[in-house]
Amino acid sequence: MSSDLIEVSGIRAFGYHGVLADEQRDGQEFIIDVALRLDTRAAARSDDLMATVNYNAVAEEIVAAVGRERFDLIETLAEYLSQQVLLNPKVEEVTITVHKPAAPITVPFGDVKVRITRVQGGPQVMIPREQPAAQSAVPADMPPVPLPSPEPEALPQLVPDPVAQHDPLDTAPTIPTHVVLALGGNLGDAIGTLRQAIRELSTVDEFAVTGVGPLARTAAVGGPEGQPDYYNTVITASTTLSPRALLNITQGIEVAYGRTREVHWGPRTLDIDIIVFGDLITMAEDLELPHSRAHQRAFVLLPWAHIDHTAVLPGLGGGPVEMLAKTAPDAAGIKSLALDWFATETLPSPDFAGVGDAQPAVSGAIGVVNYGDGNPQVPQ
Repeated sequence: MSSDLIEVSGIRAFGYHGVLADEQRDGQEFIIDVALRLDTRAAARSDDLMATVNYNAVAEEIVAAVGRERFDLIETLAEYLSQQVLLNPKVEEVTITVHKPAAPITVPFGDVKVRITRVQGGPQVMIPREQPAAQSAVPADMPPVPLPSPEPEALPQLVPDPVAQHDPLDTAPTIPTHVVLALGGNLGDAIGTLRQAIRELSTVDEFAVTGVGPLARTAAVGGPEGQPDYYNTVITASTTLSPRALLNITQGIEVAYGRTREVHWGPRTLDIDIIVFGDLITMAEDLELPHSRAHQRAFVLLPWAHIDHTAVLPGLGGGPVEMLAKTAPDAAGIKSLALDWFATETLPSPDFAGVGDAQPAVSGAIGVVNYGDGNPQVPQ
């Protein structure tokens, strides 16, 4: 067996696993770590993705699998996930760790997790799964198999599968979902525009701002030369809007403030990007989640890390936001960080069902941090 490993940790997935009725009804977040043992030498020689295991595809399948099945025990969930991963013949061995951070434990605790290791071709555990009544039993006396008819039967008319037509970007979450938006601009009163845009977002139905990051002043990245510096920030929010509905709202706010798109990466009055929408990983012509370049943008990552130093960017190239902020290729372009630029008490309190009494938050530090050495630091 090979000693090579591909590891993906901190995969966040929502599911309905648990013994208690409220766990099965309301669901909760699970965190999955996966370690894949395989021989990576062929991939190293060819530098070809097809010669190895696509860890993004593995992560997407884990998120989907956690959501599509329901088990009482995380032991069963871990077993099921291992079987799904081992469907790829390149994987020689898999180790699955299922964390249940919101487990119903009556004493203070840090984490509860189950870790299992399974090998390709090993004995497979039969997992109890509910089946439709029509498939739950097989008659003891099977009738003889009929011989083929000399006249071929007409093929049934194909009907489009409604599940196959499902677009996650148009699906509103059933519970409030965590989202991260990045805002920026470098024309006109950019700072005033950003303040007003955040206030307008806070008045949107089914959308509650829960955090406002510091204001980063950055050199323009790409686009025409000679652009003025950008001002960028990040907000976190909770929403029951669909991703595409939120996109339409943000684009409407951009247009209201004079946003035009004639020049790629050109100067702009206001730019609003959806960075993450829960754990959703998907791509379409109008929206890609998570944002495809978020992991390379210090002006997104650093303000985000100030709001939540434990945040994790999902998807390809993702990882702990705090770490990504320190290693982003444009980190040297951040000139200053204003920590007290926005008064969150001016925002309305969230009032749509499910958000409760969550209040907007900013970093506790006050003032402006200047980065003369081009080496931004995330507060510990």
